[in-house]
Amino acid sequence: MTFTLRPYQEDIISETRLALRSHDSVLIQLPTGAGKTAIGAKMIGNAAEKGHRSFFSVHRRELIDQTMATFDKVGIPYGVIAPGIAPRPLERIQIVSIDTLKFRIDKVEAPRFFIMDEAHHVAAAGWKKVKAAYPGAKHVGLSATPERLDGKGLDGAFSYMVPGPSTAWLIDQGFLCEYKAYAPSAPDLTGVGTSMGDYVRSESAAKMDKPSVTGDAIAHYQRLARGKTAVAFCASIEHSQHVAASFREAGIVAWHLDGKTPAGERKEAIRAFRNGDIRVLCNVDLMGEGFDLPSLEVSILLRPTKSLSLYMQQVGRALRPAPGKPHALILDHAGNLLRHGLPDDEREWQLAGRAKKKKGEQSPSNIRQCPKCYHVHPIRPSCPECGHVYDGAPREVRQVEGDLVEIDVVAARKQTKMEQAQARTIEELIELGRRRNFRNPAAWAAHVYTSRVAHGKAR
Repeated sequence: MTFTLRPYQEDIISETRLALRSHDSVLIQLPTGAGKTAIGAKMIGNAAEKGHRSFFSVHRRELIDQTMATFDKVGIPYGVIAPGIAPRPLERIQIVSIDTLKFRIDKVEAPRFFIMDEAHHVAAAGWKKVKAAYPGAKHVGLSATPERLDGKGLDGAFSYMVPGPSTAWLIDQGFLCEYKAYAPSAPDLTGVGTSMGDYVRSESAAKMDKPSVTGDAIAHYQRLARGKTAVAFCASIEHSQHVAASFREAGIVAWHLDGKTPAGERKEAIRAFRNGDIRVLCNVDLMGEGFDLPSLEVSILLRPTKSLSLYMQQVGRALRPAPGKPHALILDHAGNLLRHGLPDDEREWQLAGRAKKKKGEQSPSNIRQCPKCYHVHPIRPSCPECGHVYDGAPREVRQVEGDLVEIDVVAARKQTKMEQAQARTIEELIELGRRRNFRNPAAWAAHVYTSRVAHGKAR
């Protein structure tokens, strides 16, 4: 293998190796764009050098192609267990499709080391079947968002989690790019029900699939992101098709993709997108995970979601740095920024998942929108843009149409870092974790303090 890992990636591998001495199933949490595949490639390559048969599993054909490209780049020999690819069963490393493997468990030699990419899907029936089929293997899961879409945890599948650096730290260090976030007034979701922890898809699609909303999205793309490559995350197949058609009617080359799009057409569309022949890719449940295109500049959010995991997967698509890309753009027409906060807010990930919110309870957020000038900024007594003094809780916004307002990302990150820096003792960090509504503030505080000690910054 001929590639060099970043120092934090080496640290994650070292901690994972140590954890595997006493745990059979370990989960690695690392933000989107921070190099999960590189870590997996290094670990699986080392296992193969020791003579261990190893699997690297993914759940989409695009992810198979991307993993193959990564392994080719670093010189790792491999076979593939997936339709349409000639098998090489004697190779110690196999890149496997979960959907294929679950039907071939009895036909392939069992691995001793098993890496599962996008491991937050491990609770799905096919994934559970595959994982349970190899009790003698060491299992390592990779995920940017280590919880199910409904917020439930992964502690039934993994017994230990290795947390990576935060999104904010990765941006500060230049491993992820800066971003600008714009948000209109949130859509009126009155009457939209909830199923499996998220909005009922058909009902939320009916709220979003309207000419006024789509027209607003196109207008703001033209104003803020004209000519940039963008991925639009839509609420349903019909919604995505309508959005793509509307972009084309406006003279912007756009295409629709979903999980039912034929593989050849999907591959050609993504190739054209990479080459710049397609400017906007509209999709449903297809490009929120594993889509690796550093030059992607814009995430357009057109699907309201209660799922923090889904939201983070979508906004993270645009945060990979690339030459000539000064920053990413997040254009939110679904109210998700106001619902979940900024992409680089400090978040606490746990194997146990999140506490279920009570009915009517709002997600905590460090941003609010001024009712006078519509500026969106970190929570303060007054608006830093126009000076309006707030009289209480942030107002509930229901109007859809209106200008996207830039969120003061730099100020939000500065405020968060300042609060954390001012918490000098472990006790003060725990209290800060409580104020941020972390489920386990003591564990978060210990992680932050330990990191300070390691870097000589503890006081």
